[in-house]
Amino acid sequence: MKRKSLHASPCAIARTLDCIGDWWTLLILRDAFKGIGRFNAIQKSLGIPRNILTARLRMLVDRGILAIAPASDGSVYQEYVMTERGRDLVPVLAALRDWGERHACTLDDASVDDAAMGDAAREGAAPQGAVLPALPGNAARHALAGAAQAPEAQLTPN
Repeated sequence: MKRKSLHASPCAIARTLDCIGDWWTLLILRDAFKGIGRFNAIQKSLGIPRNILTARLRMLVDRGILAIAPASDGSVYQEYVMTERGRDLVPVLAALRDWGERHACTLDDASVDDAAMGDAAREGAAPQGAVLPALPGNAARHALAGAAQAPEAQLTPN
């Protein structure tokens, strides 16, 4: 099934996801930010198939997010570096990292997180004043939290 393009969407989030919305692309950007810029180094770091890496790098260069530059060590090789447009995505990568550190636990961590929530987790209630996003699978917790905001309103801080 071919993926639908969102480049003409009126929604800025949808258009952004059209540019960077798959996990390989985000991991490539993470590596580029960390200074891993050579094709073979990125491929080794991620364990990504070469054909997928080639396609993602080409797309990132075509969209002005990465550029090809002479290797920083002065060798004859080239490397991929973040452009200004790419560096503008660093806060997005940092936000994803922060969210992951707080919420994306391993299966072993899940029982620890539930225990840390105490009585509220066991009773299925959200902490007082919590606003949980209205996402599929979170509907019951969202209702318990008493959040009556539309999902769009939850993207903006209170």
